[in-house]
Amino acid sequence: MSDDRAEPVSAEQQGRSFGRATADYVAGRPSYPAEAVAWLLGDPRQGDQPLDVIDAGAGTGKLTEVIAAAGHRVTAVEPDAAMLASLAATLPGVTALAGTGERLPVPDASADAITFGQAWHWVDPLAASAEAARVLRPGGRLGLVWNLRDERTPWVAALTEVMGGSEAEQMIGDDSVRIGPQFGPAERHVVEWTSAMTAEQIVRMAASRSYVITAPEERRWAVLNGVRRLLDTDPDTAGRATIRLPYRTHTFRAALR
Repeated sequence: MSDDRAEPVSAEQQGRSFGRATADYVAGRPSYPAEAVAWLLGDPRQGDQPLDVIDAGAGTGKLTEVIAAAGHRVTAVEPDAAMLASLAATLPGVTALAGTGERLPVPDASADAITFGQAWHWVDPLAASAEAARVLRPGGRLGLVWNLRDERTPWVAALTEVMGGSEAEQMIGDDSVRIGPQFGPAERHVVEWTSAMTAEQIVRMAASRSYVITAPEERRWAVLNGVRRLLDTDPDTAGRATIRLPYRTHTFRAALR
């Protein structure tokens, strides 16, 4: 059994931990609403121009898949080998490259847009902004997207109490998204939607959080068992085959100056 008095885990270690829970990430993390991607990039299915898009910090391809389905030409960039392999297996038609937001493995002025889904809080925002400016064509845009659980619903607020909050949730709550001077002011758009999930998928969503992945074993199982107890006892979730988990997707777009 692990010792809860273990040394604290750094933000860098947390950010590089997801490959250890790739299957939980695939099973438990939600997709992204098409409306958010359309606001950010346009929708070629509705007559908009298809764009060359770099999806940075793409993970297992949750956002990549929605961008590609809309009709854009997308290249996924991800530093974790296990996550990248999962993405490549799921989306064989998408170019998948190893790299980071601060070091994108693509030529200068090769993209119309760069997106970061659940990833901007893991990068150095000034270095990543400079790299995005290098890769973007004139008039290109930077897009930052986060799915956040809607804690105005009481059982969802209780879920966060059990799981703990994340740095991303704090960032969005404080309106403290930082983008480098290469870009103009960021516009913000919020889409409210629900993800239909089983109780086990919600447990696996909790298991895919970086601070749960890297927690001592005793703490990790305490969190996951706490999530199970909540879902088994809360009147809004107990006994339900399908649980509707409400989300608010926050999307930011900023144009290259």
